[in-house]
Amino acid sequence: MVRMRMNQAVAAALGDEMREDPDVVVFGEDVAVAGGPFKTSDGLLEEFGPSRVRDTPISEMGFLGMAVGAAASGLRPVAEIMFIEFLGVALDMVVTEAGKFHFLSRGAFTCPMTVRASIGAGLGFGCQHSQTMENWMSHAPGLKMVMLSGPQSAYGLLRAAIRDPNPVVVLEPRALYGGRGQVTTGADGIIPLGEARRVREGDDVTVVSAGAMVKVALAAAEASDDWSAEVIDLQTLIPWDRDGVVSAVRRTGRLVIVEESPYTSGWGTEIAAYVGARLFGELRAPVLRITCPDVPVPFGRELEQRYMPNPGYVTDQIDQLLATGRVPDPWWVGEGRSS
Repeated sequence: MVRMRMNQAVAAALGDEMREDPDVVVFGEDVAVAGGPFKTSDGLLEEFGPSRVRDTPISEMGFLGMAVGAAASGLRPVAEIMFIEFLGVALDMVVTEAGKFHFLSRGAFTCPMTVRASIGAGLGFGCQHSQTMENWMSHAPGLKMVMLSGPQSAYGLLRAAIRDPNPVVVLEPRALYGGRGQVTTGADGIIPLGEARRVREGDDVTVVSAGAMVKVALAAAEASDDWSAEVIDLQTLIPWDRDGVVSAVRRTGRLVIVEESPYTSGWGTEIAAYVGARLFGELRAPVLRITCPDVPVPFGRELEQRYMPNPGYVTDQIDQLLATGRVPDPWWVGEGRSS
């Protein structure tokens, strides 16, 4: 095992895949000479050269279209989107072209294309550069999507994404890039897509989270002496681990979902609906979703920190759920901000 930052784990995963497979190529804005805007491709240009690690113009539609063509032609391109919001100008290339290529060709072609994008709040990038936007792609059949939660998941999920014959979107919370952890590299470090990870065992409630919220959920669970929580890192948002989550909730009888996304149409709505339908009558309380409010991400540090779920708030919400058997109001309702 090697201790590294999450951005280093991303670069390590890219490097290992490029060494094993000469068809893996990397391109995007500032990924080559600068080593990536967040140093997630640092050192790759020097090792693999400009034919496999390329800087592109500021044209997301152009280089994602290039990725689709490269994937259909036999390469395994990894395209980086600097901020997830920039994908908006090229969404057609991902959800309509890459996601449907195998289907429209009657199985004659695959599209082994990986799209990486930094996401999330917490670093003061403002409302146009701090969203997660996973719901842009969660309703697009043909895509897979993962969300990183630390160095090991960065290494393992990214390598699995690159190897997959389908287009995979990799969401990377930029607030976690500097976090360090032990990483198992090589084949043993690869994490299969579609499998959730149990972070902590518990008996009273199952807490499902993803990305930066895994640390928040874990801290909230460890702060309580009144209940024990099983904490699950979903890891893959599409396809998510239905059997694993349902099995965990069946054991505890309660489900809490912690998301770094607005309340309306967050990824947890699908999980809440699925689990509620299959375990109706077995649940000891209604499903609780802990999310951000339906407002743009604030720029000011104090407001930005208030916007996102924090461990104290998650603990308090679960306290109320277990005490009353009812879903508590979110903080913005309790403070009279909105309904």
